[in-house]
This record gives sequence, structure tokens and C-alpha cells, in this order.
Amino acid sequence: MVKVGLTGGIGSGKSEVARRLAERGAVVVDADKIAREVVEPGTSGLALIVTEFGPEVLREDGSLDRERLGKIVFADSAKLARLNAIVHPRVGERVAELQRAAPPDAVVVYDVPLLAENGLAPMYDVVIVVDASDATRLARLTGARGMDEQDALARIRAQASREDRLKIADIVIANEGDLDALEERVSEVWARLCERRDAAETPRA
Repeated sequence: MVKVGLTGGIGSGKSEVARRLAERGAVVVDADKIAREVVEPGTSGLALIVTEFGPEVLREDGSLDRERLGKIVFADSAKLARLNAIVHPRVGERVAELQRAAPPDAVVVYDVPLLAENGLAPMYDVVIVVDASDATRLARLTGARGMDEQDALARIRAQASREDRLKIADIVIANEGDLDALEERVSEVWARLCERRDAAETPRA
């Protein structure tokens, strides 16, 4: 098994890279998706968030209003830390379950937005950083996603800097261009990951 940590700032295209790696056969563990699962209605995670931030972070149907919560925590580092203390341990437990279920010869890609922020690079055999400039990411967030510019900037600033992410990268996927260029680069990276997996599986004489 090759354990790959995949990260990138919001708007970098990390999720698109994860999707393309999955198409090629990677087992993708999506930390964002798991983070949503551990705060669904009826979970202890959601109950603790309501206790910490108040019932105003709930929608009428009892689910978490992620946009409202985001505006609260991304503008206040202490509140963000309190939210992470609730969510991250629960995500970690679920990730460990999925890892145990993966085939022993798998390339397992952990899609982890806060890999750099939480010092998680040593957990992986390979760290891939999807990289785009802050200006490109802001344009994507305010354009394709329709996000308010100040909200988008707050989210970018709440994450690690571009430089800090690049420091932990074993492989960088630059994503400033079009999807054809991204597809070509993902193919190159997938070939490298498969070579590493196959080398690890080959018994030494």
C-alpha cells in the first residue's frame, strides 16, 4: 500500500485532482466528506458544535448550516480551533477505519485540506500539493462558486500559506491552466505512484 496525502488551498482544484486519481484506480479517502458525515443530525459531533456555537448554526431541518458556521470560525482563529477540536478526532477515527478496509496493494489517496496546517505530512509516503496562486484561487471562488470576496479571502487566509504547503510537497501539481493540462499532469503523477507501489511490492532477492 502507498499512502498519499493530497492537499491544496481552497480553490486550487484539489478535489478535481482527487476525482481524476480515483478514475485511475486510487482509493480516495475524502476528509471533507467525512467531516460532513461526523456532524450529521443525530451525531455527537453536531451536538457538541451546537453547545459550543449555539443553535443559530442549525438550519430549520436540524442540519448544520455550514455557511453560517464558516463565517463565524473563519473570522476568528480561536473559534476555528475549537471547531477543529470537535471535528478532527472524529474524522481521524473514520479515516483509520477506511484505511483498514483498503486492499493491501492499493494506492490510497487521503484528500486532506488541512494537511499542512495540522503537521500531518509525516503520516504519508508521498505528499502531493495542488498549487495555484492566491489570485487564481480567489477568481475561482468568487466566479465559479459565487462566493463573496471577503468570505473567500477569509477562508484563504485561515489556511496555510502557499509557501508553507509547497515546503511539504514531494510532488507538486500546478493548476493554473486548463483541464487538458491538468489531465496530462495527473497521468504523469499516477504513473509515478504506481511505480512506487510496484517497487514496494517486488520482493528483494
